[in-house]
Amino acid sequence: MGMAADSEFHVLAVDDSIIDRKLIERLLKTSSYQVTTVDSGSKALEFLGLHEDDRIHQNTPSVSPNNHQEVEVNLVITDYCMPGMTGYDLLKKIKESSSLKNIPVVIMSSENVPSRISRCLEEGAEEFFLKPVRLSDLSKLRPHLLKTKSKDHCKEQVDEKPAFPSPKQEGKEEQQQSKNNKRKAMEEGVSPERTRPRPNGITSMV
Repeated sequence: MGMAADSEFHVLAVDDSIIDRKLIERLLKTSSYQVTTVDSGSKALEFLGLHEDDRIHQNTPSVSPNNHQEVEVNLVITDYCMPGMTGYDLLKKIKESSSLKNIPVVIMSSENVPSRISRCLEEGAEEFFLKPVRLSDLSKLRPHLLKTKSKDHCKEQVDEKPAFPSPKQEGKEEQQQSKNNKRKAMEEGVSPERTRPRPNGITSMV
């Protein structure tokens, strides 16, 4: 039951080391997550839909250029030390994007540097894992994934609620109001017939 639910979640794993990339991919799949792996921060941004102008039409060996438009990413897990764009730089770019800032980001590193860990957590990282990452570490991902799904569900409900009542709803409300007025008049003992004057000033005897 848990495995079926976890398979709904898609994790983007970022690491320039092919050995570490294969390891995290295997661990995530063992935990029943859908996984996409890329070998750099720039390719991760491309997959997420944040392009640099000169990279929009560039094909990469790791990712089909159209995938990011169709696949939702529920969490990003990235290595800290990478050439070019570091994991910290990738974290900052995701959190600065209005469309991506709600995606949880987890940082991995083989070096236990407290200042580095603090900086990443302050910038918005959900977790900081020390390598080698273990299966028990990945159990910490689930609460962050569930929190993101919950936010998305609430947003969908708000979006689906109409801002203004439809003409049909307005018509129903008017009919209900009319019925309420008639019922109120009857309760007060006043009917339309009793308020009419009788012809020739004739009054009925009780």
